[in-house]
Amino acid sequence: MDLLQLKGKNIVVMGVANERSIAWGIAKRLFDVGANVIFTYRKERSKGKIEKLLTNYEDHNATVIECDVNSDESIEKAFNQIGEQFKVIHGIIHSVAFAHAEDLHNRFVETTRDGYAFAQDTSAYSLIAVTKAAKPYMTEGGSIVTMSYLGAQRVLDGYNVMGVAKAALEASMRYLAADVGAENIRVNAISAGAIRTLAAKGVPSFNQILHKIEETSPLKRNTNQEEVADMTIVMLSHLSRGVTGETIYIDSGYNIMG
Repeated sequence: MDLLQLKGKNIVVMGVANERSIAWGIAKRLFDVGANVIFTYRKERSKGKIEKLLTNYEDHNATVIECDVNSDESIEKAFNQIGEQFKVIHGIIHSVAFAHAEDLHNRFVETTRDGYAFAQDTSAYSLIAVTKAAKPYMTEGGSIVTMSYLGAQRVLDGYNVMGVAKAALEASMRYLAADVGAENIRVNAISAGAIRTLAAKGVPSFNQILHKIEETSPLKRNTNQEEVADMTIVMLSHLSRGVTGETIYIDSGYNIMG
């Protein structure tokens, strides 16, 4: 019995930067369960990296489509293309976030107006824009999963403007869940623990965070790409059909500690 019911489903994966990306870990699990994976990319170099990763997955159904989440026109064009090609979208992985390096390394009080707006636009508003563009093609319902972090709820050293953007992302997730739930579209967030991704390199205190989680979390260890991918697959699947508007933590229980 297929409890996941993801075989043959069309899932859009946004935000693969390299093999360490959480989004790539999720994509590999989607291949394992027989889903059709549609990757989006912003720049040509990202497209090349995705295509290189896919050389070992030539037997799986994968498509690569351009989508700049800072452009409504690009988002609309991308999802119209996906809709025309696949007819129905069953799920979306929104693993997109960015802040300027100076707004992470400087004091928070020195955050620039442009830097604040860019972090919000890329990391939070993009979820709203993507949901709007995808909704006409989610005619069979579906699941949208975005990627957050504990910095949305707590002040973490060096996370600065990205923490504020993730807080807005989680709030946006809840409002979207309330808005599109009547159409059987679920929207949830995964708050993963510290994982060595490309984005993590921009956080000055990242290594200290890893050590603190090992010392403090109930499981006394950090999480990894595979654990996050497994739970994300559950949140995309039939198994989580009664869950929406939630932030799910995969961080060895670190978030519950004082």
